[in-house]
Amino acid sequence: MKNILFYISIFTILIFLNSCEKGFEDLNRNPEFPTQTDIGPLFNFVIESTQLGGDEQLFMHNEVIYPITQQGALTAETFQNTPRGTEDIWTRYYTSLANVRELEKRFDEYEGDQEATINVRAMVKIILAYQTFRVTDLFGDIPFFDAGKGFQSLDNLEPKYDSQEAIYKFLLDELKWANDNINTLPDPQTVSGEAYLSFGSFDNIFNAAGNSGNANVLLWQKFANSLRLRYALRMVEKDASFANPILQDVLENDLPLIEEGEDVGLFPGELDWEKTSTHYSFHEHKKLRMGSTIWNMMSENDNSNGSGIFDPRAYIFFEPNNANEWVAFPQIPDANTEVAGGIPYQGHRDVNYSTKGSDNIYSPYNYYLIRDRFDVPEIMMTAAEVSFLKAEIYFRGLGVAVDEGEARAEYTTGVVTSIKFWQSVFQNTGIWDNKPAVLSSGEIFSVTNHPKINIFTSNDQLNLIYAQRWMDAFRQPWEAYALLRRTQATPREGAIPNYYRFEYPSTEIQNNADNWAEQVARMGEDSPEVKVWWMN
Repeated sequence: MKNILFYISIFTILIFLNSCEKGFEDLNRNPEFPTQTDIGPLFNFVIESTQLGGDEQLFMHNEVIYPITQQGALTAETFQNTPRGTEDIWTRYYTSLANVRELEKRFDEYEGDQEATINVRAMVKIILAYQTFRVTDLFGDIPFFDAGKGFQSLDNLEPKYDSQEAIYKFLLDELKWANDNINTLPDPQTVSGEAYLSFGSFDNIFNAAGNSGNANVLLWQKFANSLRLRYALRMVEKDASFANPILQDVLENDLPLIEEGEDVGLFPGELDWEKTSTHYSFHEHKKLRMGSTIWNMMSENDNSNGSGIFDPRAYIFFEPNNANEWVAFPQIPDANTEVAGGIPYQGHRDVNYSTKGSDNIYSPYNYYLIRDRFDVPEIMMTAAEVSFLKAEIYFRGLGVAVDEGEARAEYTTGVVTSIKFWQSVFQNTGIWDNKPAVLSSGEIFSVTNHPKINIFTSNDQLNLIYAQRWMDAFRQPWEAYALLRRTQATPREGAIPNYYRFEYPSTEIQNNADNWAEQVARMGEDSPEVKVWWMN
């Protein structure tokens, strides 16, 4: 009976994808798409599931990850309802995985030339890798190889847990397959003359940006190789013999990577999707503020008039308090720390922007950044991150020869590209009033000469690379969290908490009890103090 009920619940989830957003579902219908196949809508469901859930952002990002990474500071204890957040991301991922398995099955059963499935197979492998890496990095070992196959066999309704190591190595091999096999010709055909299958307008990551024909396939290839850099570097301390050849392959063979202007993510305005989850996650508890750690990375002093700000991203990430002053909440408050309050994230600011509450004495996150429903993207990977990855690889000589000159050049490119990207975010928003000044390329480049971030004069160049990658990941706090756990060297005040992973959600304990129990026995305990595989 338990299996039958679980089967029914999964079917219900697949039909009614758990999402509070508006508009995205309309993209599942395209009257011009061939009726003999419906792989396009299935793929779109997979893309849709990459949205950040409101509870994930509220209970995991805002209440746990931002304070741990010190990309922000909590001014008071909050709900501490982490299980709601883990349930959110877990449900989205396994709903998506069921659709991925169905796509894989349809590719295998395709009656035409199997070569025609190469590009769509590659795209599915790439998005699956992105999603799975993100989930396994938050939880550690997870059900994967047999998961998402409940519709194919009742034996798979309760999938076993797989090791993070096995998952990592499998996905990195899959990304290599995608790079090696993807066909980027304008109108690819098989040897027998059959046209390659395409998701067409259902590619709502790259095709949404207006690419036509097969142009988006090259961007998928670039995304695959960029992910190979990210995750091979993440595991390099754990298994250099596996990771270093990947880094070498990508860099020495000059494989295509995400470049400036090709940042990967979901752009709501291009998808006719009204994104409400981010604002919900901030206004529900109102306690997140600019902390002293990130403030010290953007300003050369604590002048409340902002005269010390040298990094223009400060004006994009945060804003002054109710008295129009720049004041950071101390990352490690003491008995003398003034009590914070205010209502800087409430919807009344749409019509009365300046009112943040008289007790809003610390700088909040920028209201427009978290309120915007159409023009602020949900980021998967920036071109700046790719530069910071390359900077670390060259600086440390991982898979390639040490080249400090190349490392410094990539670092500088990363800072410039990051600032340009974040400037483009506010330049292209419709609701953003009182926009910060737009810096020219020359002015942006001069920012890199500031003593706090100038890699050519720094005595701590590697940590500077980590710091700027951490800064660029401001709206990808899970990436900053992974960087902190791997390096133990991102900007911070005080000791690093022993919070290395999230506990499995309660529904997993209910619906997959035996496998969960075996997994916990292997781990010793299901707690945040258990390190994920790639941590030393």
